[in-house]
Amino acid sequence: MAFLACAGVKAFVTSHDLPRRRSAATSRLKATTIEPATIIGANGRIGDLFASLNPGKDTLIGRDDDIPSTGTGPIFVCTRNDVLDSIIKKTPESRREDLVFMQNGYLDGFLEEQGLSDNTQALIFFAVSKKGESPIDGKTDLNPDGLTKVTGKHAAAFAARCQAAGLSCEEVDAEAYRVAMYEKLIWISSFMLIGALNGGVSVGDVESNYRQGVTDLIEDLCAAVTSTQGVKFGPGAGERLCAYARSVAHFPTAIKEFEWRNGFFWNLSEDAEDDDKEDPCPLHTRLCNQGLVEDIFTF
Repeated sequence: MAFLACAGVKAFVTSHDLPRRRSAATSRLKATTIEPATIIGANGRIGDLFASLNPGKDTLIGRDDDIPSTGTGPIFVCTRNDVLDSIIKKTPESRREDLVFMQNGYLDGFLEEQGLSDNTQALIFFAVSKKGESPIDGKTDLNPDGLTKVTGKHAAAFAARCQAAGLSCEEVDAEAYRVAMYEKLIWISSFMLIGALNGGVSVGDVESNYRQGVTDLIEDLCAAVTSTQGVKFGPGAGERLCAYARSVAHFPTAIKEFEWRNGFFWNLSEDAEDDDKEDPCPLHTRLCNQGLVEDIFTF
């Protein structure tokens, strides 16, 4: 794909507080019990956290282990995206509807190909800095009730785990989740790209020192999602996503899992070029080219 590598920038940002099926407070009140589960992610930060919340009652396994064919509870997939295909293949067909996906990035196309579009999905806006440490909730000054969201069959079970860990979580319907998913995708794609182009500075440094650049890129990607996916954002996305960046300011930046993150927008641009249409996210393309994609992206 041949795009110009110059950086022209435009301004402000869009999105609005997402529609809610129930408030985060209500979700916390109703999530009172922890259902036994299978947790894929032994020795991982999130997997070990989830297992610690229900000691002795869960089945904790590694990503290469066999997945039990019996049981009816959730199967929390606490792994990186690159092993999702193998995990699904190892999951007995009778249990695949119980898989709960918690990964960053755009999963919709992949899950549709696997016949798992209706599975439970969670957007994690919390962090475990080191294995065994207490999690940090992604509450912000603009969203003090937190941003973590979940939808699907095992949404209540996921919310119960969050409650037990002292974390916020909101159960939402599929439509509200889709909007939130794109916002998280835009956040990670924008902040990681701007940070990587500036030497891998922290998320907090991006927010404080490269604020105009990152909000311009957020606007670029919001417009691309609206024009290609039909998802409309009201005012506030840039402010909200910058507020989240402040809550996890210590995070380092790097471009990882390109296929699942920035690759979504790169593919939109390639598709537009193939169809002789305008690039839906030209700033993203210019910045990718400016950064020499092969040098900063981990494919």
